Amino acid sequence: MLPILQILLYFCSGMRKILRVDNPNVYARHTGSPELHPLLSIICYDEVSPVRSSLNDYGVYGLFIQRNFPGNLSYGSLMMHDVGETSIIAVAPGQLGGKEDDGELFMLSGWAVLWSPELIHNTDLEARMRHFPFFSYFYTETLKMNPSEWTTITQLLSLMRQELVHNDDTAALRSVLLGFLRLILEYCHRIYQRQLSEENKATADILKRFHALLEHYYFEGRQHRQGLPTVAYCASELNYSSHYFGDMFRKATGTTAIHYIHTYIVNIGKSLLMQGHNISETSRMLGFEFPHHFTRLFKKITGTTPSEFLGR
Repeated sequence: MLPILQILLYFCSGMRKILRVDNPNVYARHTGSPELHPLLSIICYDEVSPVRSSLNDYGVYGLFIQRNFPGNLSYGSLMMHDVGETSIIAVAPGQLGGKEDDGELFMLSGWAVLWSPELIHNTDLEARMRHFPFFSYFYTETLKMNPSEWTTITQLLSLMRQELVHNDDTAALRSVLLGFLRLILEYCHRIYQRQLSEENKATADILKRFHALLEHYYFEGRQHRQGLPTVAYCASELNYSSHYFGDMFRKATGTTAIHYIHTYIVNIGKSLLMQGHNISETSRMLGFEFPHHFTRLFKKITGTTPSEFLGR
């Protein structure tokens, strides 16, 4: 769903309170933070908490760097329930996110930095922004910091704020601000790369366990009692929901979990056929109720029938 459509849907409900953050200081005023620069705001939540939540229509870039976040934050069309501690949420112009103001106050710990696209216009940082995937709606994970990263990034924000407090808005100051932003964003990118690597390793381990599960299924002869293995069965054995496992598998491999299962079954069928078993025997050994079901799946996966395969 496109961000503009999401915003229209919110407005059509006639019930949403949306804060239009078309300038960094709109959010600074909402939290009661001082306005230090026309194109950039830095909020220290520890100094202004408790604060009201807000559902924000962003016209600016932002990083929310916190020890904790309010529960049930929305981000695009998704709800982020498990945000985790010492993590970062990145937002970009045209996005909608946050939590609607219901009058409740929250104690928050950490920082937020928001900047106008005008601040980085025609700079190398503007070109670099498209290489930071964590600003995309399609990246819905938070960036999880270790203690050292938390210390470094929050110290940079503190130094950045000091520059704003003690210096007038000049070209020199803006150059310093851009330097801080570049450094903070490169730290974020390093966290993203590390997190992506860890996720890939975890996914590779799950795929290995998935394959081993199929091997074990046929080794134990479960197909004779339970029929063909299903995505629901495999996901349950791996302690995932069917939907989550299916999405994860598709993202990692580009194909579906059921296609992988069917390909695995057909490959066993090929081996049995080449060992001299006929189609009916092979079908039964694989767990099919009727031989023509095996033939149909075989042709779907390979493009040929078992008979044509044997006749090659």
